[in-house]
Amino acid sequence: MSNSRAQAANHKAHNPLHGQLHNASHSLEKTSRPVFLVDGARTPFLKARGEPGLFSAIELALGATRPLMLRQDFEASELDEVIYGCMMPSADEANIARILALRIGGGDKLTAYTVQRNCASGMQAIDNAVRNIAHGYSDLVLAGGVDAMSRAPLLLREDMVRWLANWNKAKSAGAKLKALSRLKPRQFTPIIALLCGLTDPVVGLNMGQTAENLAWRFGITREQMDEYSVQSHLRLSTAMDAENLSEIEAIYSTKGDAFSADDGVRPDSSMKKLAKLKPFFDKPYGKVTPGNSSQITDGASSLILASEEAVKKHRLTPIARLHHAQWAGLDPAQMGLGPTHAIAETLKTHQLFMDNIDYWEINEAFAAQVLACLKAMNDFDYCRDELGLEKTLGEIPMERLNVDGGAIALGHPVGSSGARIVLHLAQVLKREGAHKGIASLCIGGGQGGAMLVEAV
Repeated sequence: MSNSRAQAANHKAHNPLHGQLHNASHSLEKTSRPVFLVDGARTPFLKARGEPGLFSAIELALGATRPLMLRQDFEASELDEVIYGCMMPSADEANIARILALRIGGGDKLTAYTVQRNCASGMQAIDNAVRNIAHGYSDLVLAGGVDAMSRAPLLLREDMVRWLANWNKAKSAGAKLKALSRLKPRQFTPIIALLCGLTDPVVGLNMGQTAENLAWRFGITREQMDEYSVQSHLRLSTAMDAENLSEIEAIYSTKGDAFSADDGVRPDSSMKKLAKLKPFFDKPYGKVTPGNSSQITDGASSLILASEEAVKKHRLTPIARLHHAQWAGLDPAQMGLGPTHAIAETLKTHQLFMDNIDYWEINEAFAAQVLACLKAMNDFDYCRDELGLEKTLGEIPMERLNVDGGAIALGHPVGSSGARIVLHLAQVLKREGAHKGIASLCIGGGQGGAMLVEAV
């Protein structure tokens, strides 16, 4: 490490202002009102299969929210607000949170807004709700997230848009013939909006390429990635057999077909099968394949958050207590390490150590990304140089991480995943009789988010 970087790390570790900010954050947490997760539901996560899925984003959001609201003792109109995350709404779903609020019968006066923080949009929605309740602005909030990634639009090239503009201006037959003579076949090639959305415009890398960066930096092998991916599928399959995914609500198509389970899971996944897949993002020498990456998926997750006053008023039974999220930024080319940074901030804010945490959910954008986070947390040089710590964060036991599988097996509908991992972590804590958990995920653009969840 250079002298300048060493001095910067040392300055951060011993900066009195840094300590004051930490103490202020901890004091704020102690003086604000507690926030409770009282119930939640999600749709099955349905894998994109090369064509638009059966359900739009608002249909998915309703699929998660309607059964959730039907089992409550209060009406939708008694909610204070609806906050929903969505990265890629369709043109007719602008402010999808407001559409959801009206469609569930919240009435004209129920305010709602949509948030977008890439992969953490669902967690951002929950975080906004937590902060609003904690500081007395709200008492009862519906929060969550959705994305119908299979319905991401195909866009026209700029030269095609310009041609259409000139065609519209052409009035005479001669002008139209002249415009037609300038039309080239390449102008019909569409732009895939989903690929644009999953590519960082600052560093020019798509998310898979950033995962390749981490695999190279931390010496993660293809075999290690595939082994982790097989584990994800087998854990999800086991959880499904054990009925440990009680938060899922079936969703029905207009033809009456029912979808009641995540359909991307492969119970027969094996190292032998994954070894046949070729690198996708860094051909031909890379290590990241479709088999050790998260699946492109459609899905929604909805949670009801309440203050202590609302819990008493509506006779609710809390599942967990939620704390406001911690957010961290880092090099976009290393974006998969975001959980390492956000987890470090979370532990520091709450004056906790790794050993204090019973269960973990780290969203599986890529196997390489999760494995890199685990290595970085236990790497002295990384913790010193990048996090400004005097020692490593420590290890997360694999038997405590993503115990029911993750996005490699069940998919990553970007707007929903942050809400899903918070909800499922709360269910795991309840099921296992555990006390504390942290949900975290990396965020395209070079950020990380994490949230402390405590059992009630």
